[in-house]
Amino acid sequence: MAAANPSSQPSLPWRVGSSIVMGVAGALSRLALFGANTTEVHGLDHFLELLEQRRDVENRKRGLITVSNHISVIDDPLIWGSLPFRYHFNPKNHRWSLGSYDICFKNKIWSSFFTLGQVLPTHRTAHSEFGGLFQPTLREAVRLLSRPQSTASPLVHRSSSSADPSPLSPDLVDPFSSPSHTYTYSTNGVDIFPAPSSYNSRRYSWLHIFPEGRVHQHAQKTMRYLKWGVARLILEPDVCPDIIPMWIEGSDQIMHESRTWPRFVPRVNKKCGVWFGENVGGDGNTVFHELRKKWQKLVADSLGKNEEGMEVGVLNGELQYGPEAVELREECTRQIRGEILKIRRLRGLPDEDPKEGLVETWREEGGNREGKMDDGSWVKDT
Repeated sequence: MAAANPSSQPSLPWRVGSSIVMGVAGALSRLALFGANTTEVHGLDHFLELLEQRRDVENRKRGLITVSNHISVIDDPLIWGSLPFRYHFNPKNHRWSLGSYDICFKNKIWSSFFTLGQVLPTHRTAHSEFGGLFQPTLREAVRLLSRPQSTASPLVHRSSSSADPSPLSPDLVDPFSSPSHTYTYSTNGVDIFPAPSSYNSRRYSWLHIFPEGRVHQHAQKTMRYLKWGVARLILEPDVCPDIIPMWIEGSDQIMHESRTWPRFVPRVNKKCGVWFGENVGGDGNTVFHELRKKWQKLVADSLGKNEEGMEVGVLNGELQYGPEAVELREECTRQIRGEILKIRRLRGLPDEDPKEGLVETWREEGGNREGKMDDGSWVKDT
């Protein structure tokens, strides 16, 4: 659905606040990587070329997805310290990410900090009945990777009057915008959060995702199976996003899950690495374009049967749970995992046992367990 008079951007105070949070976090991360530790970065030049092409928001043709392994609770924002300082104070051309609702959005202070830091509140199924593949935040993420969405949508609200003013509430709105230009959505039918996809300045945004869904620290540097949310982000935007696979190392040594007191203090003098891969999306001819063609046909067939049309990020029952839709998401997730493993292989690490990518392998560890696993790895739900 085309946008219906989307607002240009959030209020000036909100934009300044976001620039400060993003800039300070990025600057501190860069100092941590290159001052307190030793870091090597590979493939950065090509990634910076892509960011430069995206600098002019109005001329963007597609969104950007970066996807990587997840080895520490400080991976984001730490890995973005690999970018030069000049990138950190420009939120329009910086990453959005997904953050755990029960950790990052406990109250208004935390909610304000992480929202200004371009983090979307995400419910974890193990901790909330509102989690899962089709929660509203995943819809918002898909819309961020697309052109601006209609502000007349029933999924987007224009009034902040229902926001809970209590400091204990995570509810948040831009207090400097008039109600007619305050666009929000709810993650559970009660709370209120800004809907960034409603703004023209957020068109075709950059989103980073850790599809493992939790920290996994293993001596052999293996990955867990990937969750299917990443498939929605690739298949559903109106244009195929640029897709950059990444590989990261070293942050697990800075904040290892086995660390003793003081646990909150990052360790120093560690060796870190960030690898940026080639673009496997965009306007090229890759497996993800073929999967998107299949998805688009599936959507057209489904709409022809049941619906006149649906908004970006909105799915009917057939597109959520139908066997063809499930199969496409499974294949897309398998392919993106393969792209991350290619970077791991270029890093010089040996191939994983294929069983590492199977959910059945990790079910043997006890499902939602945290801490030290039977295979010697450490897991943290984030």
